[in-house]
Amino acid sequence: MSNRLKIEIVGNNPDYFLKELIKYKVNYYYLKKYSKKLILILSYADYQKLIDIKTTYEINILDRYGYNKIVYYLKKLKFLFIFLLLGIILNTILTNMIFEVEVIHPNKNIRNIVLKDLEEFGIKKYHFKVNYQKKEQIKKKLKEKEKLIDWIEIDEYGTKYIVRVEEKKINKNKKICNSRNIIANKNALILDIDASSGEVKKNVNEYVEAGEVIISGFIYNKDKAVSKKCATGTVYGETWYRIKTEIPKYKKKIKLLKDSSLGIELNILNKNKKTIKKYKTYKKYFYNVIDSDFIPIKYSFVRYRKTKNIYRKLNDKEIKKMAFKIATTELNKKLDNDEKVLKKKILKKIEKNSKIEVDVFVSVRENITGYQDITKINLEEMNKKEE
Repeated sequence: MSNRLKIEIVGNNPDYFLKELIKYKVNYYYLKKYSKKLILILSYADYQKLIDIKTTYEINILDRYGYNKIVYYLKKLKFLFIFLLLGIILNTILTNMIFEVEVIHPNKNIRNIVLKDLEEFGIKKYHFKVNYQKKEQIKKKLKEKEKLIDWIEIDEYGTKYIVRVEEKKINKNKKICNSRNIIANKNALILDIDASSGEVKKNVNEYVEAGEVIISGFIYNKDKAVSKKCATGTVYGETWYRIKTEIPKYKKKIKLLKDSSLGIELNILNKNKKTIKKYKTYKKYFYNVIDSDFIPIKYSFVRYRKTKNIYRKLNDKEIKKMAFKIATTELNKKLDNDEKVLKKKILKKIEKNSKIEVDVFVSVRENITGYQDITKINLEEMNKKEE
């Protein structure tokens, strides 16, 4: 059955159409007649004659055989083959690119400095990987530029560089601490003072403004400053923030309906090509045919389950919970490990269209240690002013 078609001819008088086939010399290999339709198998050339017949009858192709069937499916799947080819090309490119550079070191400033230097020397996100020789040159340049860096290693994991750094060990005995006061770097209520050198001027549970001295570096004798030293210690205080958050007024719930349909999806670099989009909202169940961690392509059979979105207005308890969560998450990005959120309170809520603006008051246990250089202060002049 090389290059043949199985067709359906629908109309009120099949016998009349049979006469037309004979008239136009259309040959067929199979015939099945019904009251209002004919089923035929004929060659592709005879099918071309048939469609040239001017008629009101409906002609549908039911099946294809031989070479014609292969060509039909190749045309139908041409996008798949194109995307597969593009996927292979893109995969070759993308596997030789870097999408993340992570510097591992406890000091945030060191991490930022190293990241900036790496970008300057050619290692940065969305750029091609460097070869071994280039990598060694970059390591050498970075150590020459940053004198505090003692050791650096750049490891490649897939499309990510992990950079490990170690600082040079500095002899603590040679470390010079100039004369200074420890001051509050922001307004706060003092929670804890850990002073190892200097005179403590403030008490726990005492309110301080930014710039006030908490641990003094001046040494007094009979109310007169006689010398200066380096005040050392750490001060924690309760600080306050007002954070504006925006929350949707309604909570969406997805209800699964009984209706469902089947389709095919091709995913390349997180971009989908679908063969069906029957429902406005739906849930997808994937049955993967091609799914690889190395090639950014996924080819799947999909069952689409129709859904309905149901919206419910949030109550006060839910609004409060969501606002607190957003405010805490935002603050935690700024806080160090030894700092934490203490208390939260809603100040006001304003409804605007489909959103609710919520002002959240948050108190935080925060390191408020600041430093004030006193090396250039003249003690005699200072004592005269205080008399």
